[in-house]
Amino acid sequence: MITLNKELSYPISETLFVFALDSEAGNLFDHTQKLITGIGKVNAAIALTKAIQEKKPKMIVNLGSAGGYGFKKGEVICCTQFIQRDMDAQGLGFKKFETPLSGIPTILKNGLKMDNLKEGICGSGDSFEMNHINTEYNVIDMEAYPLALIAMQENIPFLCLKYISDDAGSDAADDWSVQVHLASEAFKQILFTEV
Repeated sequence: MITLNKELSYPISETLFVFALDSEAGNLFDHTQKLITGIGKVNAAIALTKAIQEKKPKMIVNLGSAGGYGFKKGEVICCTQFIQRDMDAQGLGFKKFETPLSGIPTILKNGLKMDNLKEGICGSGDSFEMNHINTEYNVIDMEAYPLALIAMQENIPFLCLKYISDDAGSDAADDWSVQVHLASEAFKQILFTEV
């Protein structure tokens, strides 16, 4: 079981664990329903949509590495809100990060909370951010937003945990390449306490 708090837990066998890269999962999730989407919002959306149809999960857990602003490297942050950070139609009169004519709020609130973890707002975009200047989000990745949106539209509970690999600054690429391999062990310690 994955225990989120005293009231809420889900069977591991009915949970879909979603990673962008196999290096983020390692072999510690081989005993689960593991999905590797590939990098980017489009790849993530396509892979999750197919997997939902095939596997019909009762819960979706997105795990992966991310940049973080105001967090320490190696911390695991529970993301409960999501922003599409590269959506910019301000020239057409829409708000920053708003998807035009979609009816979707600028900040998508669709993430389960997990006891004893700090919460974050995840900004997803199809770029590796190395000069973080936006104050609207403090976790930076490339896949979580579409995963959260699809889970919401499919009425499947969604948990998003991000391992902070870098500070989205000038050294982000070097930090990420070292830290990404440590993510799976951190997730295992949090999710599989009885394993």
